[in-house]
Amino acid sequence: MAKGYDTELKLFIDGEWIGAEGRDTHEVINPATGEVLGELPLATPADLDRALDAAARGYRIWRAKSAAERGNVLAGAARLLRERMEKIATIATLEEGKTLPEAKGELMMAVGLFEFYAAEAQRLYGRVLVRPAGFRSLVVKEPVGPVAAFCPWNFPIGNPGRKLGAAIGAGCSIIIKPPEEAPGSAIEVLKCLLDAGLPREVASCVFGLPDLVSRHLIASPVIRKVSFTGSVPVGKHLMKLAADGAKRTTMELGGHGPVLVFDDADLDRTLDLLVPHKFRNAGQVCVSPTRFYVQEGIYDRFAREFAARAEKVTLGSGLDPAVAMGPMANPRRPEAIEAFVADAVKVGARALTGGERGGGSSDAGFFFRPTVLADVPLEARVMNEEPFGPIALMRPFKTFDEAIEQANRLPFGLAAYCFTENGRRAMLLGDAIESGMIGINTTMIGGADSPFGGVKESGHGSEDGPEGLEACTVIKAIHQG
Repeated sequence: MAKGYDTELKLFIDGEWIGAEGRDTHEVINPATGEVLGELPLATPADLDRALDAAARGYRIWRAKSAAERGNVLAGAARLLRERMEKIATIATLEEGKTLPEAKGELMMAVGLFEFYAAEAQRLYGRVLVRPAGFRSLVVKEPVGPVAAFCPWNFPIGNPGRKLGAAIGAGCSIIIKPPEEAPGSAIEVLKCLLDAGLPREVASCVFGLPDLVSRHLIASPVIRKVSFTGSVPVGKHLMKLAADGAKRTTMELGGHGPVLVFDDADLDRTLDLLVPHKFRNAGQVCVSPTRFYVQEGIYDRFAREFAARAEKVTLGSGLDPAVAMGPMANPRRPEAIEAFVADAVKVGARALTGGERGGGSSDAGFFFRPTVLADVPLEARVMNEEPFGPIALMRPFKTFDEAIEQANRLPFGLAAYCFTENGRRAMLLGDAIESGMIGINTTMIGGADSPFGGVKESGHGSEDGPEGLEACTVIKAIHQG
């Protein structure tokens, strides 16, 4: 293992940590250096069957526990996450690339969710219906059952945390498949839950060929709910698999975040918020601000000053405290961004800064320079497909209606951002934009108590908040005469 990568890469099934012996493996790579961090065992069909059997038994055990008992486990895991912050954040930085402060912030997101669900588990209220004397009708919320949860690589602590926290808080068992590129973080989050007293049958952690694992788990009658965070095409594929068993789904899919900047916006404050938010995690964030529509009176100044700030973003290893942006998470991402830039420039976009690989601490790392493109034509691929990288796209607009038309133009609807000092306009923007989350004069659009999810092809259902817990429940009406 590389220095600081202090975790054991193993499967966890039915209370047992399982190594690579007799199984295929996947190399886990440090994206800042290209160094191999370790070998990850991949689950066999027999392993998956064993995980399903454990989930069925674990569900019967866990649903019988009181809300207070479930909350105690989540609260205990939150305390352990805090205590182990330095270790877990370092693992996340080494395997995914983001800066250490970002990884610590992500860990605190998981802490907040565990603490919130620990309390919210005791607020899964039903209701008593009004009936004549001698009759009683109750509406109750019950755990949906065993959950199959699939996580992406861009938030290797937070995404497993939100899926584990909701299922466990609601009384469900869960089989989680974290990403093979960044597995160690999820393993450590699960260890915190187990060390806090989670019965070992309740949660399993598997890795493997994504298509094999997803088909096997979703086809099983044991699984009652599928939760997925990732791309639109994969989400649609999993929904089709889930439909065969009429399974409930929560889908947090891709985005292409529009940003509307009006000419009355506080420009310096807007730039102070947007530039670091754009290049957070090298732009590999589903809610990343991407399409910047700027009112024409301030367009040139905004684009120029945005590019000047982007040029000052320091690249390198996420463990270096002087670095503001780490590498991209895998070799596929720089290649994809390079192709997007080439296409955009070909059809008429102007590159104000960046647009090329490199700039990091190692030639073997997967670095791409912060990139700003101005006057990007609508026909450019990057204006229509989620780039998922450190690239900001600029276009001017004249009127409010034109800005709304452009913001709502794509089939995505995950996150949007607006900047204006006009209170009436701010209210109209909140109503008019088709998005699951909207930030007005802020980039803070999430919180443990707030639903996180999109509309249109960006998915359905919510994670986080009371809505995230309720997504792991079903409604039952009980009538007694």
